[in-house]
Amino acid sequence: MTRPPVAVDYPRVAFRQRFMDFLTLTKPIVVLLLLATTITALIAGRGGWPPLSLTLYTLLGGALAAGGSSALNQFIDRDLDKNMQRTEKRPLAAGRMFPAEGLAFALSLCLLSYYVLASFVNLVAALLSLAGIFYYVFIYSIWLKKATVQNIVIGGGAGAIPPMVGWAAATGRVDLVSIILFAIVFFWTPPHFWALAIVRKSDYARAGVPMLPVVHGEEETRRQIWIYTWLLVGITLLLPAFQLTGTIYLVSAIVLGLWMIYGAWRVWRMEGNKVAWQMYRWTSMYLLFLFVAFMVDRMG
Repeated sequence: MTRPPVAVDYPRVAFRQRFMDFLTLTKPIVVLLLLATTITALIAGRGGWPPLSLTLYTLLGGALAAGGSSALNQFIDRDLDKNMQRTEKRPLAAGRMFPAEGLAFALSLCLLSYYVLASFVNLVAALLSLAGIFYYVFIYSIWLKKATVQNIVIGGGAGAIPPMVGWAAATGRVDLVSIILFAIVFFWTPPHFWALAIVRKSDYARAGVPMLPVVHGEEETRRQIWIYTWLLVGITLLLPAFQLTGTIYLVSAIVLGLWMIYGAWRVWRMEGNKVAWQMYRWTSMYLLFLFVAFMVDRMG
């Protein structure tokens, strides 16, 4: 006696894959790091825990903006991503999604982000978020990425806007504190991404992206990581220098700064992808710990 065929839930499998593809477009890990700088700046700006509604709307607006701009970036880079091992399986590059779908999804997130921030937070936060989207999509993705080795340096301004959004959500303004927070992330970006570029050098070369190690070699890239790390540490000390933070932040910035300098020294003096990859991971933890220290200090 033949057994009846087993029913396979194909629609459910398809839906799960589609959901994961749309989620991948937003680069959720990157979004989480950006939101960490946003929420710590929000709490620091309030000098304590903000109302739950303000926190949720700020995080929602920030997540939509970061996810939408990431999706737009993948739409723009879909042909380039096919040539890189790290990105070839992204939904648009792999052909699992129509470009028009990705574009519509990305634009919807960006528009919804502006609506949420403008309606439920404040106009300053909404405009800053919109500026970040414009910066990342037009200045970095369309103009700089394939045009100059300074793509990461100048393009770093896009990732530096989320803490300004968090600060503006708390205070309703752009001031010296938020400008210094912007500068910290701006100068953090080159050591972070150049360390990754050393590891992924062949990928970038194959895709024709003029990253620093591809154009000027690994030795020069390591030297630039060393230089920018010192600049970064100096920028982090501007907050206590202007008496905008206290002892907790000062001690944390010095200790974390020495940790970063040691990591950059290892990259500069020791060849190999292992130390570069370690530096890439260290820089992410460094930024998170620094902003948490800033938040705790301001809450005191």
